Amino acid sequence: MTTSTARVPAKINLALAVGPRRDDGYHDVATVFQTLDLHDEVRATARPDGQITVRVHADVDEQVEHADVPTGDDNLAVRAARRLAEVAGVETGVDLVIRKVIPVAGGMAGGSADAAATLVACNAVWKLGLGRDVLDSVAADLGSDVPFLLHGGTAVGTGRGERISPALARGSYRWVVATAAEGLSTPDVYAELDRLNAHREVPDPQVSEDVLTALRSGSPAELGTMLTNDLQKAAISLRPELRDTLDVGLGAGALGGIVSGSGPTCVFLVHDEQHGLDVSFALASSLTCADVVQARGPVPGARLLS
Repeated sequence: MTTSTARVPAKINLALAVGPRRDDGYHDVATVFQTLDLHDEVRATARPDGQITVRVHADVDEQVEHADVPTGDDNLAVRAARRLAEVAGVETGVDLVIRKVIPVAGGMAGGSADAAATLVACNAVWKLGLGRDVLDSVAADLGSDVPFLLHGGTAVGTGRGERISPALARGSYRWVVATAAEGLSTPDVYAELDRLNAHREVPDPQVSEDVLTALRSGSPAELGTMLTNDLQKAAISLRPELRDTLDVGLGAGALGGIVSGSGPTCVFLVHDEQHGLDVSFALASSLTCADVVQARGPVPGARLLS
């Protein structure tokens, strides 16, 4: 059977403004996304019986199953394959194998990344030849971050985050990523934000022009002072230890630090690789996080490897 593999990066939010809760339960957001070179891979193998299956592995040799990722219809990659098959009238099935590197429930859109990679891999393995405009439409039905992860780079997201426009940005940025031992539920974080905002008027979300100006300058030092995330206070309310992680990274000289998305992963902007090593060592020595890695951004979105 035909096989195709797609690689997809993680994302972070350089700025995330969250509006009031809508009648449908969602929130409008205004955000600046950036992709980092922490990649998942999705391998799609066509099967003749119309079934869609998924296996998730924590290592490249596929010897260790990833217990934290659902393998049924709740898996966003399965939903992506099924939705693409419906749109394209495909009767062929597919076996999906996901190799996880992006933290699970870490605020870096790992599930959405796998959905984006699945669309690219299945488009190839089913020989559909669909353009990115069609894939974008399918992606928008799947989740707020999926359309951005098809494209990657640095971009502004509005609506639920699914309406994407490129951001004028210069340069490359080095990040230190501090992961937590346990994930955080995105719905739980939004619910906590609503609780914290219950007695205040929440304005409509907007991306600060200061963030966009910093990106146009290409200066990490300027961008570091502009990192903002309205979900951070809710994530810290649910996990107070995240404040310790942020304090350690900033105390070690990071240019800026923020909870990534809904958390609990924290990311720190640094000057260069050596600066990143210094911040990484401080975080690893503090025992306030489970793991620390360096990453670079922006990078392209979901792409075929084979």
